[in-house]
Amino acid sequence: MSLLSDTLTVLAIVPIIPFFLVYIIHYYLKRDKKAALLLAMDVTTLFLILAAAALFNIVFKSGFGLYLIVLILLIAGGLIGGAQNRLKGKVDVRRLLRAVWRLAFAGTGVAYILLFLISFITYISAA
Repeated sequence: MSLLSDTLTVLAIVPIIPFFLVYIIHYYLKRDKKAALLLAMDVTTLFLILAAAALFNIVFKSGFGLYLIVLILLIAGGLIGGAQNRLKGKVDVRRLLRAVWRLAFAGTGVAYILLFLISFITYISAA
C-alpha cells in the first residue's frame, strides 16, 4: 500500500508525469494523436487540481485551496449550462462536463505554474 501511496503522491506533485505517461501509452496502443492528447488532458486534470490546491494552501497558508477550485468549477458549470440553455433551449450534460473539465485543465495548469513559481521564489528569498 505504501508503494501505491508514494506513486500517487509523486504523480500529484509533478502532474506532467501522468500526462506524458497516458499520452505515450495511449498513442502506442491506438496510434491516434488527438485521442491520446485528449485522454492525457482528462487524466492529468485530476492531478493538476490536487497539485494546484496543495500549492495554494502552501503559498497562502490556508486550507481553502481545494474548496476554491471546486467553487470555481461549479460556477463555470453554471455559467456554461446557462449559456447552453439560452442558446439551444436545453443543457447537454455530457458536453457541459467535458467543457468544464477541459477548462479546469487549462486553469489549474496555469495556476500550478504560477503558484509553483511564487512558492519557489518565496523559498529562495527566505534562504
